[in-house]
Amino acid sequence: MPTSTRRTVAGLITAAPFLARFARLKADPAFNPDYATATQTLKALSSGAISSEELVKHAFARIARYNPKINAFVTLREEQALAEAKQADRARMNKRAQQGRLAGLPITIKDAFATKGIRTTAGSKRWENFVPEEDAVAVGKLRAAGGIILGKTNLPEYSGDIQTFNDLVGTTNNPWNEKRTSGGSTGGGAASIAAGFSYLELGSDSGGSIRIPSHYCGVYGHKSTVHLVSRIGWMPPAPGEFKGPNDWSVAGPIARSAEDLQLMLEVAAGPPPEEAIAYRWSPPAPRRKLLKDFRVGFVADDPFCPVAPDIKEALAPVFRSLEGKTAKFVEGWPKGFDPRHNLEVFQFVTRVFGAPGGTWYSEWEKYYIERQKIRRVWREYFQEFDVFLSPVTIVPAILHDHSMPRDSRVIETYGGKRPYLDLSSWITPAGLNGCPATVAPVALTSRDRLPVGLQIIGPFLEDLTPIQFASLVGHIQHPRM
Repeated sequence: MPTSTRRTVAGLITAAPFLARFARLKADPAFNPDYATATQTLKALSSGAISSEELVKHAFARIARYNPKINAFVTLREEQALAEAKQADRARMNKRAQQGRLAGLPITIKDAFATKGIRTTAGSKRWENFVPEEDAVAVGKLRAAGGIILGKTNLPEYSGDIQTFNDLVGTTNNPWNEKRTSGGSTGGGAASIAAGFSYLELGSDSGGSIRIPSHYCGVYGHKSTVHLVSRIGWMPPAPGEFKGPNDWSVAGPIARSAEDLQLMLEVAAGPPPEEAIAYRWSPPAPRRKLLKDFRVGFVADDPFCPVAPDIKEALAPVFRSLEGKTAKFVEGWPKGFDPRHNLEVFQFVTRVFGAPGGTWYSEWEKYYIERQKIRRVWREYFQEFDVFLSPVTIVPAILHDHSMPRDSRVIETYGGKRPYLDLSSWITPAGLNGCPATVAPVALTSRDRLPVGLQIIGPFLEDLTPIQFASLVGHIQHPRM
């Protein structure tokens, strides 16, 4: 037998189990590794329908095929991920070995979180070659649960934009339309989930950085209650450096189902190790299980920041479908809440946080008092209601626009031109009140067939309540790729 033939036969023999397994998977429509949820995939791993090695190989094959058009990653680690997958498979075969909740599952991490042994850049050339010696706390928990990191996803420099682009690796495109942004700042992560590259993404959200990309890319995202998921190890600042306290920025998951959001939250949430000696997080059960039992408040549009016609049109049937199907369905902001004032306070807070130390401390008291007033309004509101619904932002995914200065950008909508900063207005209530907010994909626009998400704000520390509501109303669709 010629050498070339022997090599071909040997290769087919080696690949035979892999190919046979995928033949079975293709025959079983219940599990599609391209777009399966994390929960479905973990069940497939547990049952032996697929191995972690096969899953990781499949993920990288898909990345090799589609990522050149999307550019979702800053760093990939194929060799290391495959080695970890083989180890996970061996551990699964050993019935005595302990298995974490994410054992063998491919995941991705926003490149703002420090990852031990993996380049972490925060989207800046300043840290182009920086490799941390420790994991961020949330990353460490995901790894300890058995998650296999495929790579680090793209973001704007220092997470500082609603679009994802930087001078280090360039622009991330939206899987639904490459001429449009995937959002920011967790834009690479949302694109990765939407494109079927990964099963869970660890992102962060200060000014909509999980919620807006989830809305743009048609996936589920969750801004957790403030301080619920540790941000220790988030960059900037660099590990070992310190910055003043941040009482609105959070870490949280992006995924392909509401169930997956809960899964990742339960793994990643809770205190850092030095505080875990004294307390732990025990998630309260969702207030309601059935749609008919939820007490729902909502605002579909408001003159403080009107939504564009295509968003209004897409969300209108969603709101109509809920009317009469819940225990309470009442339109209007919480009593005593002014969205314009809230927006002013949020913008003030972010300016103060970025100011030099002396200015920051001199303004602290004013910020603290206003924030507490707003949080009290929402505490009282959630004594009567379980969730509050609103748009995520005024438009679907926008066309790429990297012009500077950022605040001078103008976006084109079907309702006319709008200031760029209007994109963040609807996310500020949950940003300032510290409450959890889940985004569920609920529709596509009629003209451009772009995803539209619904923002579901829940009571402080009761993160599973908006996630449960999202599971009842969300329905994910996949981009044609």
